Amino acid sequence: MARSVIISCAVTGAIHTPTMSPHLPVTPEAIIEQAVAAADAGAAILHLHARHPDDGRPSADPAHFEMIVPAIRERTDAVINITSGGSTSMTLEQRLAFPMQFGPEMASLNMGSMNFSIHPAARKIKQWVHPWEQPYVEGTEDIIFRNTFRDIRRILIELGEGRGTRFEFECYDLGHLYNLAHFLDEGLIKPPFFVQSIFGILGGMGPDPENMAVIRNTADRLFGRESYEWSILGAGRHQMPLLTIGAAMGANVRVGLEDNLYLGRGELAKSNADQVAKMARILGELSLEIATPAEARQRLALKGAPSITESR
Repeated sequence: MARSVIISCAVTGAIHTPTMSPHLPVTPEAIIEQAVAAADAGAAILHLHARHPDDGRPSADPAHFEMIVPAIRERTDAVINITSGGSTSMTLEQRLAFPMQFGPEMASLNMGSMNFSIHPAARKIKQWVHPWEQPYVEGTEDIIFRNTFRDIRRILIELGEGRGTRFEFECYDLGHLYNLAHFLDEGLIKPPFFVQSIFGILGGMGPDPENMAVIRNTADRLFGRESYEWSILGAGRHQMPLLTIGAAMGANVRVGLEDNLYLGRGELAKSNADQVAKMARILGELSLEIATPAEARQRLALKGAPSITESR
C-alpha cells in the first residue's frame, strides 16, 4: 500500500516581510483565504502566525489571532497549529498568550536557543515598503532566539499537559534532537511525537542532503522509528529539493510562504496553495498518497478539533 505523507503549510510566519513578496499574506483576509486554499490543495496541517493588519509586522496579540483563527477553523477541517515561537523579538509570555487562550490541537515548539538570522536578505533590497522592515531584518544579526530548557519545560507543562496541545518539535540542529530526548526521559513528551527537521536557516543546520541522513539515523537511535513522525522543512530555494528527498526517505513535508517565497527559480509563489499543489504533484510522481486531516490527527494522537476550548 502507498504510504501517506502529511503536508504542513506555514502560511505567513514572522521571517519574511511585505517588501520581499507582494504575495505574502499579511492582512487577516489574505491569511484566511490563503490558509483555506492551502488546505483545499492538500495541506492537512496549517501552521499559523499573526500579523499587525496595518503594516504586516509579526504580532503575538491574541486580538490579531482572533481575526484569523476562528474563520479558518470554520472553513476547513485542517489541523490548526499555532506558533509558540512567534518571532525572535517576542518574550515567552507574548508567545504563549494566544496558545494558552486557544488551546490548539498543535503548537510549534523550538527545541533550543540559537542564532537565527536573515540579515543577509537586507542587502538585496533598496526600497522598503514599511519603516519597520529594514531594522527588523538587519537586527536579526544580533538576536538570540531564546528557548531555554526552562522555557521548553514551561511550554510542555502549561500548554501541553494543561491544555492538551501536542507539538511540532522544531529541530534546527542535531543537538535539538538530544534536547528532545532529554524531555522524553523526563516524561514530559510521549510518543507519537512530531519532529520537524529544519535545514537552511543561518544559525542552524545547512541544507546539505547528507545532513538529512544524519538526522534520521540519530532520531531512530534516540527514539525508535515507531515513536515519532518525521517531517522536513527546507528554507528558501532548498525547499522542494530537500522535501522531495525527505519524502523518498519516509518523511512528511512542510511548505509555505513562511519558509520560502518562491515556487521555482526566479518565480515568486503567488500563494501558499501553489506550493502545496506543487508538492502534491511531486508526491504523486513518487507514488505517495497525501494524508487527510483525519489521518494526521490519528497518527499524531491529537485531541481533535471538537475538543478545542477557548477561555474568554
